[in-house]
Amino acid sequence: MLKNRAYIGIGSNLNDPVAQVQRALTVLATLARCSLESASSLYTNPPMGPQDQPDYVNAVAALDTGLTAQQLLQALLGVEQQFGRERDKAEHWGPRVIDLDLLVFGDEQIDEPNLKVPHSGIPERNFVLLPLAEIAPELNIPGQGVVADLARGFDSSELQIVSN
Repeated sequence: MLKNRAYIGIGSNLNDPVAQVQRALTVLATLARCSLESASSLYTNPPMGPQDQPDYVNAVAALDTGLTAQQLLQALLGVEQQFGRERDKAEHWGPRVIDLDLLVFGDEQIDEPNLKVPHSGIPERNFVLLPLAEIAPELNIPGQGVVADLARGFDSSELQIVSN
């Protein structure tokens, strides 16, 4: 039984990022005990970290899941490994073939060493907030507010839709 709605941030800036994000959406749709309910358009944006790397392509997906937050996190990490990402060797905010972040998990607030939900960066990251507003504007993020309110007045000039 699928009981929780989770929102996953997806990003890539290596090896044809549009294809990588589309492939990640396809894989997310096949995760055990998960159902891909919706996905935002794909947006291109400048890197948040070191500027000497390619622009990113980002999207947000909504999954209904019967997994716990920890089980879903482990599944997402497994997908990253399947794509060739090695988190322990990655530069912080550096280039990556795929990045999957568990942004929101139902109405849960989780603060564990390997998992913090909702993701604390949502209100400051246009490349997360605006795709999230596209698919879930009325979502109330625990401890942060309603997505549409958070997105209101946010600068979207650096984001460009590359696929929807």
